[in-house]
Amino acid sequence: MLLWLSEYLIQYYSGFNVFLYITLRTILGALTSLFIALAIGPILIAYLSKYKVEQTVRDDGPESHLLKTGTPTMGGVLIIISIAFSTLCWADLTNRYVQIVCAVTMAFALIGYVDDYKKVVRQDPKGLSAKWKYFWQSVVGFSAAVFLFKTSITPVETQLILPFIKFFTIDLGWFFIVLAYFVIVGSSNAVNLTDGLDGLAILPTVMVASGLAIFAYASGNVQFADYLSIPYVPGVGEICVFLGAIVGSGLGFLWFNTYPAQVFMGDIGALALGAALGIVAVVVRQEVVLFIMGGVFVIETVSVILQVSSFKLTGKRIFRMAPLHHHYELKGWPEPRVIVRFWIITFILVLIGLSSLKIR
Repeated sequence: MLLWLSEYLIQYYSGFNVFLYITLRTILGALTSLFIALAIGPILIAYLSKYKVEQTVRDDGPESHLLKTGTPTMGGVLIIISIAFSTLCWADLTNRYVQIVCAVTMAFALIGYVDDYKKVVRQDPKGLSAKWKYFWQSVVGFSAAVFLFKTSITPVETQLILPFIKFFTIDLGWFFIVLAYFVIVGSSNAVNLTDGLDGLAILPTVMVASGLAIFAYASGNVQFADYLSIPYVPGVGEICVFLGAIVGSGLGFLWFNTYPAQVFMGDIGALALGAALGIVAVVVRQEVVLFIMGGVFVIETVSVILQVSSFKLTGKRIFRMAPLHHHYELKGWPEPRVIVRFWIITFILVLIGLSSLKIR
């Protein structure tokens, strides 16, 4: 909205040209979402507490988690509102990449909302059944993949790009739809599995979003893309504004979610943010880089898969508890130690992912 206003006002004062720059609008988007999150956070927490929209803690988990019982959840509403408002203000809403990433994010937020609502409001411990949750995730993920495939303009938009390897691409054809689907749905569930400790999921999400923003800006600039030997995707730079909104809203949410948390994200936030990272990685053609930078999300997911598979096949567990962060808690690590060390690992992985821009 504010972008359109700036474009109109340019005819009266050329200084409004500054708002056409993606870099400035990304910064403004991050600040806008941050301030919104900080402003409405206390109001939302008070509302959730008043109506007892509270977290239910597993009785088979670490004993320290019993203290979390009664903490408000569904705080992801705060994140979604901040992202939506900031993106509406500063992004080019006619850009098809902005449209698809926003649509996917909001659709997954709706799925998460239904799941949370059933759990905490209807007091149904199962929430939205795994079958239906995966069904609707698949519908949205597959639809987004087909949309991107059908609307692709240049060949690079459906090619697989491998980091650290120069001038090497794989034409995916229809397999692009399969890859995009698994990246979107897999990333959504991976972030959701990681969201088990105070601030554990949100700061890695912020760091990965920041890294992807750099890729989006470079990929959307023909000169930078050519210099760095990465795919040039016209128009994808506009995604930076959306990613800036994720960064700002994530930091704002962390203000209230840091240990000891005043509010939890819930599926409405975790599923949406994971899907957002997935769809962004697809449109900037950096699925493998997402796998690297989001290594903590990947490891958490793999730990669950290994734990379930091992127990079903042998009757034995590999970890004391899955996802992996619970394993370290049961080994005696204090919760803040687990959280901060996972943050540090993510920071290192994001730097490794960014290094692929030059090491090719």
